[in-house]
Amino acid sequence: DVQLVESGGGSVQAGGSLRLSCAASGYAVRHDCMGWFRQAPGKAREGVAAITRSNAYTYYAASVKGRFTISREKPMTIVYLGMTELQAEDAGMYYCAAASSLVPPRLILTPTAFNDWGQGTQVTVS
Repeated sequence: DVQLVESGGGSVQAGGSLRLSCAASGYAVRHDCMGWFRQAPGKAREGVAAITRSNAYTYYAASVKGRFTISREKPMTIVYLGMTELQAEDAGMYYCAAASSLVPPRLILTPTAFNDWGQGTQVTVS
């Protein structure tokens, strides 16, 4: 079984920071890309950040660029999302996801490009 387990969510005041972690285990195949997505109530799931396995290229949604940082521990069994200057619009359920095949850059923040998902960790900003 493939498992992705997120942690680190919580409640913060606007302007605060959090660091989310995603622990990956049970992979039978190499995963080429891992990403963070979020979903607010009544809204579609959206890509936040992604990182590739081979060269650690990072990608960010425009709304979080400069405030969020995605990073990994080799060999990408743990992926982090550092979040600073949190705003009310950043609140939601944050999901870790992994793609077992190469994802073109133009799709790298698209949920359908990822085939394995964690259960999510809640982020609340007040």
